[in-house]
Amino acid sequence: MTDWFATPKRLTLAVASVAVMAAGLWASPSFAKDPFRTSDPHAIGDQTEAAFNAVFRQGDYVAARPYLEKALQSEASDPLPYSLRASLAYMESDWDNFKRYATDTREIAEKLKATDPLRGNLYVAVGHFLEGAYAISPAGAGPVKGSPQALSKLQQVFDALDEAAAIDENDPELNLIKGYMDLMVAVYLPFAKPGEAIERMEKYAGPQYLAYRGIALGQRDLDQQTEALESVEKALEMTPDNPELHYLKAQILVRSDKDGESLAWFNKALEKQAQLLPPVVKQIKWEACRAENRVKNLQRSCQAIANQ
Repeated sequence: MTDWFATPKRLTLAVASVAVMAAGLWASPSFAKDPFRTSDPHAIGDQTEAAFNAVFRQGDYVAARPYLEKALQSEASDPLPYSLRASLAYMESDWDNFKRYATDTREIAEKLKATDPLRGNLYVAVGHFLEGAYAISPAGAGPVKGSPQALSKLQQVFDALDEAAAIDENDPELNLIKGYMDLMVAVYLPFAKPGEAIERMEKYAGPQYLAYRGIALGQRDLDQQTEALESVEKALEMTPDNPELHYLKAQILVRSDKDGESLAWFNKALEKQAQLLPPVVKQIKWEACRAENRVKNLQRSCQAIANQ
């Protein structure tokens, strides 16, 4: 089994991860208060809000699913449920639904531009990003043949983000979405400027626990492990019960050559495996096994353990 964040699949997962995070930035005029802005708040639908909190605060995808399915029916003009649904489909390798909900996200966001141009452009970007991920997926053209289409989609992503920035470049939604994307791209392009993306995320992106999670992911992949550990600690202070953050901290410790310390955090993540998606649980078990093998000089088959 390969590293969850390595090989061409890594780009596809990163695209989906960005979309999951970006999805939480849409606000439709309905019931709950805006979790992203401290001024000029906008409301989101109650089912959508519940799904958002389950995924991003608790890391509970099982609890999020029924809320999400209800949101797709009762809040169908909102791009958020479609973005979330596409991301869940990606993580489960449900390629037909991944493609379907990616396109739904973009098409609904296009309609939204007429009344809410900033948010409309943001979710047009998310939709293009997801469609680019499908192009390089196993069900699409694959990472080699699909790269031209994915790169074309990436240009459309940044064009849409530029349209949103022209409306309000300091908007928390914009800076969270764009920050995740900029940090992901910085891993592949040596001339990128990740420091600028991190600075803007710290200053403008909201909510902060998602901003620091994104910063930690970027710093981890840029091999800035000391800084990544500081950032994930900040995210954990705000959302201490999220098993995905426990997993992220374990990964950062492994990359810091602290396999022994990582084991407690892998185990902490696995304590809540019932609320995670099976592919993620499998990956955590595999990485935890490899770390424990190194610590204890064992020769166990981590593939077999992950498959249990």
